[in-house]
Amino acid sequence: MTTDPQTHRPRPGEASSVRGAVEAVAGTEDLVEDGVLADDGLDDDEDERGGTWCCQLELAGPGQVMSAGPQSPDHAWVRALVRLHGEPLGYATVPARAGGFDLAELVTVSWSQWSEEIADHLAGEGHPRPTSLTVADLPLPVAGGSCPGRVSTDRFVSVVVCTHNRTAILPRCLASLGALTYPNLEIIIVDNAPSDGSTRAVVEKMMATDSRFRYVAEPRAGLSFARNKGLREAGGEIIAYTDDDVTVDPQWVEGLVRGFGRRADVGCVTGLVCTASMSTTVEAYFDARASSWSTRVRPHVFELIQDSAGGPLYPFSAGVFGTGANFAFDRGVLGQADGFDEALGAGSPTRGGEDLDAFVNTLLRDRTIVYEPSAIVWHYHRVGHRELLRQLYGYGTGFAAFITKCLIRRSTRWEVIRRIPAGLGRIVSIRSETKEALGEQHEFPKGATLVELMGYATGPFLYARALRDNRRVRKELVEP
Repeated sequence: MTTDPQTHRPRPGEASSVRGAVEAVAGTEDLVEDGVLADDGLDDDEDERGGTWCCQLELAGPGQVMSAGPQSPDHAWVRALVRLHGEPLGYATVPARAGGFDLAELVTVSWSQWSEEIADHLAGEGHPRPTSLTVADLPLPVAGGSCPGRVSTDRFVSVVVCTHNRTAILPRCLASLGALTYPNLEIIIVDNAPSDGSTRAVVEKMMATDSRFRYVAEPRAGLSFARNKGLREAGGEIIAYTDDDVTVDPQWVEGLVRGFGRRADVGCVTGLVCTASMSTTVEAYFDARASSWSTRVRPHVFELIQDSAGGPLYPFSAGVFGTGANFAFDRGVLGQADGFDEALGAGSPTRGGEDLDAFVNTLLRDRTIVYEPSAIVWHYHRVGHRELLRQLYGYGTGFAAFITKCLIRRSTRWEVIRRIPAGLGRIVSIRSETKEALGEQHEFPKGATLVELMGYATGPFLYARALRDNRRVRKELVEP
């Protein structure tokens, strides 16, 4: 298909053939829904014994672990994100014991893994350099004025959360947003294509006790439409986005601001997205699959030039920069790009790809992306097998749609083409890498690879359909 590079529209004479191909995709999607997704052989609500309890331990805190959910007697392991003055050191895993765990064992493991980092951090703030660490030594000294985690709060930040008919989980997210400690911010909840007033009622309940919250509605369905609505409503110079299926750390915004302070040319900051629950094989799969942004605890600066951390597809690599559940932009960067591509993202035919598109647009404007692990959110992964397969199908369609856009755009076309051989190799390796990270405790989910490959095959056609649908909507808006 040849297109006008400015409008991405098919050239005259080709519209009918494109339309036919696009309409054929609808039948392919039905096959996915009715075939692979319908007969998966696993009850979506089935929990499995031997899961992992996810929590965190702040060494300068009261010596108690905190978690987004309670520990179950069925949990076989405890995985704690160990932090010092808010900064993550890494994950420590210990056996669960009779519905609990041994804190002394967790502290011992933490010291064995990060003794040098802990000692250097404390000594750098003028505290005595420790030579050992036990439960009796907790809490460690609180952060001082010279702590690297301290940030200026001069910059006004707008937090945007987009939601669609999910009032069952939204209050959990809003409660965590209400606990944010950054003093100079607003919180905008975008109700995307609401079917009733239930979301508004939930948000207005928060607004009654917290003046930082605002409610706005976006009638056009799609995450990118909603994010762009939030951008237009926001007054901040930094626009931070997260999702309604996360809880944010109280110092999440401080972490994002810290990322923007690492260099003068930072256009985007992403953060650590920790797994909030890992009680089923599906949750464990997501955790293994998302390791590039759920386990990295060292900051990294990404530039447009080749980065060894990004792999052979860089900068068109899915997941290497972070994820849309935890990212923030300099307002000017989003403004130059006219926000998010409304033909991409959840709620559109393509189901994803808008975050990767925004990342690459940032780099193409000679700005950097900072991965800042001290900006922490906790994500609740899909728990059912059908949900997993739908999500993986969306990964495939979103990524392929994004690549299609890059092939259409002259400035990135050759860069993508020359990476295709390596990209195919990378796609093949995803299964083996995820399976290795998953370990022997959990089986690789049935149909996961197949449904994602089907997404790759349909993504280009879905992008064409999304462009066509959006043109029709814009035409209807301007016509009397």
